[in-house]
Amino acid sequence: MQYFFNKTISEKNFEQAVEQVTARLKDQGFGVLTEIDISATLKKKIDVDFKPYTILGACHPHYAHQALLKEDKIGVFLPCNVIVEQHKNGEIEVSAVDPIASMMSVENEALGEVANEIQGKLKAAISQLQ
Repeated sequence: MQYFFNKTISEKNFEQAVEQVTARLKDQGFGVLTEIDISATLKKKIDVDFKPYTILGACHPHYAHQALLKEDKIGVFLPCNVIVEQHKNGEIEVSAVDPIASMMSVENEALGEVANEIQGKLKAAISQLQ
């Protein structure tokens, strides 16, 4: 099973792509709790140049609460990570974790419905990107 789903978008400005992804996540009820600029972090910490690459930590409070009630250690998988990366050819790719794949390791069937709902909302957000 693939652990993510993705889409290449037409946006050529990386910062605007991050804004577009954040807006589409918000449309689906997610908030972005964290935004990690991997390229800036790698440059600062180990003086390495890396392609534009940002990790967005997205959380849907309603479903996070449901998941925590069913499995209190599920927080190790939260928030759902969505990455925005720019390839050498200039294309921007957006990838999101597949919550069904990550929650399979938990072995708690009660999480299945929550994982399906979150997967649907993440896929909807990604599919709406242009």
